[in-house]
Amino acid sequence: MTEAEDRKPQSDEARMAFRPPAGIEVGDSESETTSEFALPTGLDVPQSQSSEPEGSAFTTPGGYSVEDASPAFTPATGIPRISLTKDLPWQDRMRTMLRMPVAERPAPERMPKVEEEGPAVPRVLDLTLRIGELLLAGGEGAEDVEAAMFAVCRSYGLDRCEPNVTFTLLSISYQPSLVDDPVSASRTVRRRGTDYTRLAAVYQLVDDLSDPESHISLEEAYGRLAEMRRNRHPYPTWVLTSASGLLAGAASVLVGGDLIVFVAAMLGAMLGDRLAWLCAGRGLPEFYQFTVAAMPPAAIGVALTLTHVDVKASAVITGGLFALLPGRALVAGVQDGLTGFYITASARLLEVMYFFVGIVVGVLVILYFGVNLGAKLDPDAALNISPRPYWQIAASMLLSLTFAVLLQQERSTVLAVTLNGGVAWVVYGAMHYTGEFSPVAATAVAAGLVGLFGQLMARYRFASALPYTTAAIGPLLPGSATYFGLLSIAQNNVDKGLVSLATAASLAMAIAIGVNLGSEISRLFLRIGSPEKRRAAKRTRGF
Repeated sequence: MTEAEDRKPQSDEARMAFRPPAGIEVGDSESETTSEFALPTGLDVPQSQSSEPEGSAFTTPGGYSVEDASPAFTPATGIPRISLTKDLPWQDRMRTMLRMPVAERPAPERMPKVEEEGPAVPRVLDLTLRIGELLLAGGEGAEDVEAAMFAVCRSYGLDRCEPNVTFTLLSISYQPSLVDDPVSASRTVRRRGTDYTRLAAVYQLVDDLSDPESHISLEEAYGRLAEMRRNRHPYPTWVLTSASGLLAGAASVLVGGDLIVFVAAMLGAMLGDRLAWLCAGRGLPEFYQFTVAAMPPAAIGVALTLTHVDVKASAVITGGLFALLPGRALVAGVQDGLTGFYITASARLLEVMYFFVGIVVGVLVILYFGVNLGAKLDPDAALNISPRPYWQIAASMLLSLTFAVLLQQERSTVLAVTLNGGVAWVVYGAMHYTGEFSPVAATAVAAGLVGLFGQLMARYRFASALPYTTAAIGPLLPGSATYFGLLSIAQNNVDKGLVSLATAASLAMAIAIGVNLGSEISRLFLRIGSPEKRRAAKRTRGF
């Protein structure tokens, strides 16, 4: 190459900014580009003698020693070992494990139902979500739904799973180990209905899956779920309508009604039930269904007053309200709040408020027209209810019986819940009428006994406690306090009406808290396998 050619500019492809200048010789050892973190040539760095491969973020550090570990986060005596008694109901065992951290849960025993290649994780999670959907749609509490979902996953060997329930959304996540990717699935509850027969069947399926001696495959479990969905309700429509009427008639007797009042309240409730069914068939929301169903009993009571029939019209309207008060949703909402599921509790209590407002609107419309037409409705009639023990006990038992039919309960549970409702009214009457206790205190004690009996029956049958408690609280619902509060508001006596409605709200809260307290008392004195004391509900401080 000539000197002129050396001075000729070269193209970018031939000459780069990183190309060594002409005349500088570069050895072969430095031909590759190195970073600023590369060690200089000639510097000796001592190498580790360990031949172990580099670990992940979860690998124990090399200088860590168990003997020299600080006891700042672990008690000096260690974490107590949890031993769960196998002869206890699966609800107690699963609830105990849900209320402890994942690292402290005992590992499950591998069931024979698990295939050699391991369970199909997505299908197990799908089965779990479907079971949880049926329980949540049937009105079960959020903690019990999570316990059932955890029991299903654990029965198929998926121990590191976390179920989560928020009113209409079910989700579950499973992580095989700390270094494996988690598998998550979710399901939304679109429709809810009251069918305690189906609820009992789902509980039986979960109990069979939790039994170590059973060998139920995924296909068999799916088949039983499909059969539950195909099954018809145990009572036809005309029986439900008749039960609604008998419930209203029995409630009218509880507040001092006679035979004419019984028949009038029954007819009003049956007519309201049919109108509600008609609205449901047209696709109207439940708010309007409750509004329409509350109008016929109030209209019949006002009509009897306008025609000067010598009957207790307030008992007719009160009886119609008893058939509409959402006691089941109220108890479930308060129970979720007491167990730490505040989002679900808030949503359920908001639903109860909407139903109650719908009832208020329907009754107030009729009472407003009745007052303007000259109907002589007396708000002070609430103070003139004379106790009739034998009639009221019989009416309370009939009310619980018909309430159980409306809830689509199994026939085997109807007798138990009928007796439970009668006992609840006996306790309430003895404390309120004889002992002159406040109605709120008497209601709370009676509801506590209902919850205690229901939980004991549920433990005896390894079933849900709802069929034994929900219908039994029917005689304690605040129907009369609600009616007289609405009547006072319709007569422009707002202050007195608000006081009466506040009393009704206090009675409702006393029922819900009493039922939950009775259930907790039954678990308090029965061994559930905790090492020292029963773990507090999750998301609490554990005091």
